[in-house]
Amino acid sequence: MGARIIETAAGPYTRVPVSVVVTDIIESSLRNARTEMDAVIFRTAMSPGIREQHDAFPIIANAAGLMVVGQFGSFIHGFLAAYDGTVEDGDVFLTNDPYSCNGAISHLNDWLVLMPIFHEGRLAAWSAMFAHMTDTGGRVPGSLPTDAQQIFEEGIQIPIVKIMRGNELVDDVLKICLRNTRVPEWNRADLMAQIAAVKLAERRIHELSRRFGPDLLYSAMEILLERNLNAFRKVIREVVPETPVSFEDHIDDDGMGNGPFKIACTMWREGDRAIFDFAGTDPQSSSSVNFYLQPEQFKMIFGAYTSKLFDPDIVFNDGYYELLDVRIPEGCLLRPRRPAALSCRTHLLCRMFDLVSGLLGQGKPEAMCGAGWSASPHLMYSGFDGKGDWFQLYQIGFGGLPARPVGDGVDGHSLWPSFMNIPTEYLEAYFPLVIRHTRVIADSGGPGLHRGGNGISIAYEFRQAGDISIHDDRWITHPWGVNGGKAAGRSRRRLDRAAGTSELVPSKCDRVHVEPGDILYFDTWGGGGWGDPVQRPAELVSADAKVGLITREGALRYGVVLGESLEPDLAATAALRRELVANAGPPSSFDFGGDIEDLLTRCEAETGLPAPRRPPTPGRMSHAPVT
Repeated sequence: MGARIIETAAGPYTRVPVSVVVTDIIESSLRNARTEMDAVIFRTAMSPGIREQHDAFPIIANAAGLMVVGQFGSFIHGFLAAYDGTVEDGDVFLTNDPYSCNGAISHLNDWLVLMPIFHEGRLAAWSAMFAHMTDTGGRVPGSLPTDAQQIFEEGIQIPIVKIMRGNELVDDVLKICLRNTRVPEWNRADLMAQIAAVKLAERRIHELSRRFGPDLLYSAMEILLERNLNAFRKVIREVVPETPVSFEDHIDDDGMGNGPFKIACTMWREGDRAIFDFAGTDPQSSSSVNFYLQPEQFKMIFGAYTSKLFDPDIVFNDGYYELLDVRIPEGCLLRPRRPAALSCRTHLLCRMFDLVSGLLGQGKPEAMCGAGWSASPHLMYSGFDGKGDWFQLYQIGFGGLPARPVGDGVDGHSLWPSFMNIPTEYLEAYFPLVIRHTRVIADSGGPGLHRGGNGISIAYEFRQAGDISIHDDRWITHPWGVNGGKAAGRSRRRLDRAAGTSELVPSKCDRVHVEPGDILYFDTWGGGGWGDPVQRPAELVSADAKVGLITREGALRYGVVLGESLEPDLAATAALRRELVANAGPPSSFDFGGDIEDLLTRCEAETGLPAPRRPPTPGRMSHAPVT
């Protein structure tokens, strides 16, 4: 049925002329308001995942729910279609259940706050903020169980409810939510920070409405959306071919021995519209790696990637959404049926960026990027400290970004451009651990004319007995290189016990007990290379070696021979490069490091860990759908 908007003032908004200057002033004001929303939540949240790493995303949308400014796409379309109650002035909505809001958020740790903004009785705009809560209950600390088979195991499910009604907090709802988390003081502070952020956006919309008039503000928002629509119409015609192109990538496993899991997409253009068909994607997993992909979220991913690559001056908003048609089969990894588990959906979500690169690059190879740090791997560490108080860490890891047409990939960075690392000083002050090292992993970036970014290694020494959980990927498949560039290095995790033993840790695991003095070496993967490595200037290879980004042995992959001082031996380099060129086959568009079966065999031999089995056959379901 959809939401029912309760307005006390009659009549729609009227489209009025707006000068370019006024439109730009309003655009800047809205962007500033969005930045203020970030400042509010980062300064008032308590959990390090939000306060330090900035795992929160704001938007300001027009009255129809189309994002005008923001970072992580529109949440409001799914909410408006799913919610069957009233929307009134003074309401603030809360949900964390993907199945209640058509995938507007995608796992239970993301608590979504939405607020309708009324001005003089008419709905003028929306503000929203979602943020990752460190814990929402469930079977393991952190609420991201790798072995969950149903969403009921992952924590409290909050349907769409009013957390504020008539500008008053609905305290009973809050009490139920906080009762179902291991760190209620963090959740309360983080949720209040979210509400404060959307309330700030309300004040800014009122100020703009009073300054310029509601009709002019409405008209300026429409112009901003139309600018985006027109810009993307041109980009889509340039980069999306009419002839269908297809691409496949994988996530390695689901933590329960199944995998690798295939994501497949075919892209083509019909007039101004780009079509993305995910037929061929593997069926949903019996574990928690499923990703409920809302079409609007994929549109956001496509738009964010495409605008930065082909036209960075495009104002990023929802204006172009009508130009994309996203088709996702029911019951696949990207459209699982309830009550499929969703907590570890991060790997599929982030892999979408690699998928878009692989699709678009077939139409414009010169603009294609390699595969890179398409992940947000998690480390959780929890237990009781020496005073008997509960501690619980949730941290996102960083890795190597892919090489680009214009240069090298960044070393040790986040996929999300606004994410920050948790400072070592913060970790050691608030948690019983010591960071023994944080350093770049030399040679982990894929070789190329432009080098892929390197992954990083962090060594965590635990000072208190507790349990850790790890969510990681790319321990089997490589981040691929493009246009002659080579694949990057894979991930690896080693746990050295204080008792003297050592063991490799799977990429997805829970309830790994650690004792004081145990050290976890968490090594992340790199980004794929771009272009023929033999074409990279020898002096750049030498400069990389001098700062520890590649080794002397790694330089040989570029055809560069380095002397004792790490300066290139020009004669030996020329000879080696002639040999490599003579023995090279035709350049490939993609270097995956091997086919899947070969990678599985090699990975099992290198790690001693059992390779995953194949995913469930098409048509099978691990559990019946529940409405």
